[in-house]
Amino acid sequence: MKQNKQPVSVLVVIYTDNLDVLLLERADHPGYWQSVTGSRDGDELLADTAIREVDEETGLDARHYPLSDWQEQNVYEIYPHWRYRYAPGITHNTEHVFGLQLPGPVDIQLAPREHLDYRWLSWQDAAEMVFSPSNRAAILELPNRVRMNGHIQRKTQ
Repeated sequence: MKQNKQPVSVLVVIYTDNLDVLLLERADHPGYWQSVTGSRDGDELLADTAIREVDEETGLDARHYPLSDWQEQNVYEIYPHWRYRYAPGITHNTEHVFGLQLPGPVDIQLAPREHLDYRWLSWQDAAEMVFSPSNRAAILELPNRVRMNGHIQRKTQ
């Protein structure tokens, strides 16, 4: 028997040094574009959820790029057509926002059961294309986050 999803998830905005944003088209709802999202499994750390979801949905190893927890949470009502995935009576989800910075656009390996296509778009075009209000808000915040840090952060090894 399949286990119910937790109403705790991550949203990972994947972006480049030039603020191009990766969007994925949902397989279960063609025309619905989004950043990487996914529910926490068990008691895994949220950063681990973000790393796992990025790998599952794009084939990218987020451990090789700067991943930042934006310390933002969005509580939203789960769309009625997706509530069957959760325990009975669950109507809201808490989404934790992360950013993943890449030097530039890369080819993505889609999970065919989850996504049909991907696009790299300017942050402005990406914000217009996503269906989720919280995803749109996170993308619109991206230039301010980069300015707030004074520069684009690079992971040092």
